[in-house]
Amino acid sequence: MSGHEVKIEGLSVRYGHASALNEVSITARGGAVTAIVGPNGAGKSSLLLAAYGSVPATGKVYVDGEDITRLRSAARARAGIAVVPQGRQLFPHLNVADNLRVMAELLRLPNSAVDEAVDRFPILRTRLRSLVGVLSGGEQQMLVVSRALMGSPRVLLLDEMMTGLAPLIVRELAATVSALAREGVAVLLAEPALGVLRRVVDRGYVLVRGEIVAEVNGGGAALDDAYSAAIGVERPKEFRPAG
Repeated sequence: MSGHEVKIEGLSVRYGHASALNEVSITARGGAVTAIVGPNGAGKSSLLLAAYGSVPATGKVYVDGEDITRLRSAARARAGIAVVPQGRQLFPHLNVADNLRVMAELLRLPNSAVDEAVDRFPILRTRLRSLVGVLSGGEQQMLVVSRALMGSPRVLLLDEMMTGLAPLIVRELAATVSALAREGVAVLLAEPALGVLRRVVDRGYVLVRGEIVAEVNGGGAALDDAYSAAIGVERPKEFRPAG
């Protein structure tokens, strides 16, 4: 099947007098996992949130060739862009089912969408009536990913999805992301370092001080090497959990 595509052209973000992004242009297509790597403060979150429409920006955003720049974030979500934000942004005093219902209402989906969402990670079905605040970090991240995938998005934006999670959860989420890309979803993830994710990343960009300093099409290891070269440090060895 032909994959979806998100194209960002000349995107700039400013917070007061400070520039977070300066004329950034990137493309992510279905069939490959695209990564943005860069140090903290490089502008990775600003890039994804601007693409989603939740922070003001100048520049253009296209999904499958359609200019969605003028759409607000809720309309972009209905147009097929989904985001897994840094910090998760769940409602901790609502249960799992109600957190999913909030997204279903935003996307104007039927109630059956909640059942379909929890099927992606079966452990969530056992937690439907649990308050989100008592879930483990891994369970919360599975919920955020399931929430983002409601409505079958064309584009999936993932902001530091793996931070602080156990290796087993990281592997499960990485496999999910890789499968979505193979199904044609345009996957764009942002991380300060790829770590075990370099196994599933196909291409990407290095972002430093709000600007793209390298574009790499040779896989996750090559992207990590380009990042290390850009910031002048040796690439750390990949962590391999025991067992």
